[in-house]
Amino acid sequence: MELLKQKILREGRVENGDILKVDSFLNHQLDIELLNEIGKEFKKRFAEENINKILTIEASGIAIACITAQYFHVPVVFAKKTESRNLDKETYESNVYSYTKEKNYKIRVSKRYIDKRDNILILDDFLANGKALLGLKDIIEQANANLVGAGIVIEKGFQKGGDLLRNDGVRVDSLVIIDSLENGRIEFREQRN
Repeated sequence: MELLKQKILREGRVENGDILKVDSFLNHQLDIELLNEIGKEFKKRFAEENINKILTIEASGIAIACITAQYFHVPVVFAKKTESRNLDKETYESNVYSYTKEKNYKIRVSKRYIDKRDNILILDDFLANGKALLGLKDIIEQANANLVGAGIVIEKGFQKGGDLLRNDGVRVDSLVIIDSLENGRIEFREQRN
């Protein structure tokens, strides 16, 4: 997605050699016009699928999922990372390791919002090591629902998550794949549009 590549090149910042900061437009401050184009692109890429739910993880994936859901006309369900008294007692749970936060946490989805009738598209902002997506996949499997695929805004192709999921049979469709962030230079993988 050329528009996204150009935005990353203009506003993205590389830190610590392997961290790409896109917080000025994707996961702290939001560029709504860009998110609308991202939503349209995911709709185009998954148009042939019979999706009836979008699943993401709090917090960065929620805006992407909500904007995209308007093109599919389906609800968004998001996995919660924190326990809360207002969360249903009956939940699907999975453990996830966060590379950027360097900690393990439990994600939860109420059993009333996912079941065996659902065809689910996972959406998220980043794919690096794949742990968040594997946790969401685990929740979908616990519910006996159907995982249609995963739409990712930015995949770090130099990390193993994308290959791990694809080798596990998951359709992963990333809007951009970054092959390298060496020396602060962003190198994109050539892909179809």
